[in-house]
Amino acid sequence: MERGEAKRRLTELVGQDLRPLADKYGVTVRTEADKLNKGWVGHVMERHLGIPINSSRAPNFGTWELKVIPLRHLKSGKLTVKETMAITMIDPVEVGDKAFEESHLFLKLQKILVAARIDDSEPGDHTILHGVYEFDLSDSVIYERVKADYDLIRKIILTEGFERLKSKMGVLVQPRTKGTGHGSTSRAFYARTGFVKHIVGIEPYTKHRSQS
Repeated sequence: MERGEAKRRLTELVGQDLRPLADKYGVTVRTEADKLNKGWVGHVMERHLGIPINSSRAPNFGTWELKVIPLRHLKSGKLTVKETMAITMIDPVEVGDKAFEESHLFLKLQKILVAARIDDSEPGDHTILHGVYEFDLSDSVIYERVKADYDLIRKIILTEGFERLKSKMGVLVQPRTKGTGHGSTSRAFYARTGFVKHIVGIEPYTKHRSQS
């Protein structure tokens, strides 16, 4: 399926509560232990597009990647990004061996489709699809900034070691721990909230603006 067709199909769901679709597609929202399945929204969208649930490091559709991110309303009523967006795991060997243009980070960001959902309610059983956005690295300013972030992370891995990575590194893309349990040593590339705001059109990025 081409990205444009996927965007068209998902856009049909904009403004809808996705919870009824979870029942339609047999997606588990809560386990028998009443624990929320945090990935249920993404699973609903994958099923709506007619593909199996995917956890591979490769893009969902071979050439492009589907991401789902939460938005929330501020007290003023304005929408903002709720959290950073995980992009792909950091394999220190792979990052050390590959330049940005050959990396999984580049592959993931080269062509993505981001579905933004409104996540104001607790405990997370319901959500409204707000919009669907295409993104790639065609903007030279964004491209060079992401490349600089990757090059910095790669340099730290090669010169100081993987364990020296800190979440404060990177302007648009940061390295952060990922995994269950306190003390996890796994790390992933995350798009900072300022970058995610740019992707979904809430606040365009300029290289002279500090990141949130």
